[in-house]
Amino acid sequence: MPKVKKKRISFVIDMTPLVDITFLLLTFFMFTAKFKTEAESEQKFFIQRPQVTADTSKLPERDLAIIKVAIETDSVTNITDTTMYYEIVNEIDRATVWAQVKDFARTEKALMRVGTIDSNSLNMMSHLVKNTILTNPKTRFAIDADKRLQYKWIWTIMNDVMRKNRATVFNFVTQKKGA
Repeated sequence: MPKVKKKRISFVIDMTPLVDITFLLLTFFMFTAKFKTEAESEQKFFIQRPQVTADTSKLPERDLAIIKVAIETDSVTNITDTTMYYEIVNEIDRATVWAQVKDFARTEKALMRVGTIDSNSLNMMSHLVKNTILTNPKTRFAIDADKRLQYKWIWTIMNDVMRKNRATVFNFVTQKKGA
């Protein structure tokens, strides 16, 4: 007589949690997927945005032009006035730039002083910046201003002098805290 075969015992897997997890993952990927629009797929150019970081570098020792804006007080009349100075670190460039200025009849001591901020001195400063760029295109610019100045003077120099001559990259000279 043949032996009675035992019924094979198999394990059972409940498929409900597996289906639930699958649909959760599917909905997660559907909601987080980014689809290209027609406008993006038709775009023929690429915009490279600038990276912004705090610039902690020092000013260069060569090829530097500094626009200094100071508050001067006359010792006799006690009148305070806002005055601009223009200084070029490179000696050869300085001689070339100042030689191109029309009213070069200045003494060597007063060579850097442009004058009080008015339309004539702004035109002269603009002329100096333009000649500096033409003389040495690698020259970097810096603005050194008294902290007591009104912002409108700095804005005037940035807008009427620097931007009109396409010198839009420049540094501000500052003092470290606690110094």
